[in-house]
Amino acid sequence: MDIIRSKDFTGTQAWDALDIASMNGITTRLHWTDQPYKWHVNDGAEVFAVLDGMVRMFYRENGVETSVDLAAGDIFYASVGTAHYAHPQGEARILVIEAEGSV
Repeated sequence: MDIIRSKDFTGTQAWDALDIASMNGITTRLHWTDQPYKWHVNDGAEVFAVLDGMVRMFYRENGVETSVDLAAGDIFYASVGTAHYAHPQGEARILVIEAEGSV
């Protein structure tokens, strides 16, 4: 058993991660970042939950680029094939649940 206080986790570089669990090929990781990630498409679906901070999520749907601001408590679900990238507005802590080894 572990208790993780997400607000206490700080990485040494953008997108550092604390591996929390790997269950049946699905990983759960806590990320700390203060820098944007790159445009990417995951190998499978991804659940992206903002635990602390604010993240502007850019994504493409039917060839149209749009964005949404995600605050603490908000969840973004990227289905298979959804191109997206996250741009934190300052420091953010994010819980990511995805297939093991996904981009």
